[in-house]
This record gives sequence, structure tokens and C-alpha cells, in this order.
Amino acid sequence: MLVCARCGTPADEPQPVTWTCSVENGTRQYFCDTCSRENLRAIEGRLDSAWW
Repeated sequence: MLVCARCGTPADEPQPVTWTCSVENGTRQYFCDTCSRENLRAIEGRLDSAWW
């Protein structure tokens, strides 16, 4: 089951198209659409999720 790496929200489907996938330190992390929208500038600036 897929879970948001930031807020812990579980996904309704195996891999939702609205979620964001990020590879940080060789590990894939998935973020729900809400967390992705709230942190869009940091994601586009390629900041690690630890910074936002």
C-alpha cells in the first residue's frame, strides 16, 4: 500500500496519477496531491523533502 511520505495519507489505488514521486538518496518517496500542491516551489527547486 502506498502512503504519503510527508503526511501519511494512504492511497486509494496502487499508484495514483495525481501523486508526486521523488527519488531522494536513492529511495523513492511518494507525496499526495495535497502535500505536492502545498510544496510545489520546493519540489520544482529540487529541494529534499527534509527542507520543506
